[in-house]
Amino acid sequence: MVQRDAVETRVVLVGSLDTKAAEYDLLRSELERAGVGTVLVDVGVLGTPGIRPDVSSEEVARAAGANLASLAAHGDRGEAVATMARGAAHILTRLRQSDRVDGLMVAGGSNAGTTFSALASQLPFGAPKVLLSTIVIGQTRPYAGIADATMINPVVDIAGLNSLSWRSLVNAAGAMVGMLATQSRTPPVSAGRVVAATMLGVTTTGATAMRERLEELGYEVLIFHANGVGGEAMEHLIAQGVIAGVADLTTAEIADEVVGGAYPAGPARLTAATRAGIPQVVSLGGLDIVKFGAPETVPERFADRLLYRHNAAVTLMRTSVEEARAIGARVGHALAGATPGTARVLVPERGFSSMSTPGERVSSEDADRALVDALADSRPTNVPVDAVDQDCNSPAFAHRVAESLHELMTTRHAAETERTS
Repeated sequence: MVQRDAVETRVVLVGSLDTKAAEYDLLRSELERAGVGTVLVDVGVLGTPGIRPDVSSEEVARAAGANLASLAAHGDRGEAVATMARGAAHILTRLRQSDRVDGLMVAGGSNAGTTFSALASQLPFGAPKVLLSTIVIGQTRPYAGIADATMINPVVDIAGLNSLSWRSLVNAAGAMVGMLATQSRTPPVSAGRVVAATMLGVTTTGATAMRERLEELGYEVLIFHANGVGGEAMEHLIAQGVIAGVADLTTAEIADEVVGGAYPAGPARLTAATRAGIPQVVSLGGLDIVKFGAPETVPERFADRLLYRHNAAVTLMRTSVEEARAIGARVGHALAGATPGTARVLVPERGFSSMSTPGERVSSEDADRALVDALADSRPTNVPVDAVDQDCNSPAFAHRVAESLHELMTTRHAAETERTS
């Protein structure tokens, strides 16, 4: 591994130099022309690299516990790509531990996407991460995950230099240089204690009122879109210690997880705050519906259910009593282990979203009650469940969530101050 000056700005370039040497040579040249240092990491397995890397493919394979020649001889492309991506992740970890890493760039096809997915989450929020690939015009979650990635579609494949690919590569390098130039700037708003909050289209009114009240109380509020990726990112940042409290108004992703919708956030949803022992107020926003894509994507087993076309790309389905009961139990069990005095559940009795207030198309008192009863039965006894005679989007309910979190955080802060005084 080539060592460079530890004080210069540095971007790690990761790619297959046996097939994309000219492209990476151009990226490296453009970055260095702008005064940005580079570390070029080769993840190719097919042949001899066309340009000299700073970290060879043999070293990448060894970092993954493999042998490059054996990978090539085995002939399993999927295994080779996964192994080299894993090795590149180890290399990036070493670089970050021993040297400066300011950004990441990967260019290529679907294999580049696989490599990028193994690397992007290692860099902190705000550090530029660029993927240049035609795969970004499709489903990008497998490649970006929860990283704040910049994804550029080059239109033509990254397969040789031509007038279009040259311009895409130069633009990508320029985007990286521009992002690096802003790294010394800080947000104009001074942050108070940072809290996370959740929102979906059907809870936007309530979430907005809740955010505004929290800001009045002196908090910086990070809003996460409860679309699967948003909830997963929030749980990740809680686990990293970035967040001091959670106003989880919109737990909708759990409905998709339990029933089989298109936007789950995974089994870790609603667990990080409990593990971290930070204050959290949990509500039931969006747990009355399951979300799918366009109407034709709704699974056949749900064909006879109450469906609502939210827009051309999103179809909503009302939960049944049985599904609601399972969702409530999932929420209750997720709170197991909560430290006394750190968690509270608030139930909006007049509707969990704008879709299910009394008289609305998907209103179902039976399903809502089944969810609340299952939640109350499964949650730990030290987590109170309080009913509020409002709907999820009413300002009164939103303010109650904000003020409840403020109360929990104030009590916790006072206790910590007393312990350390």
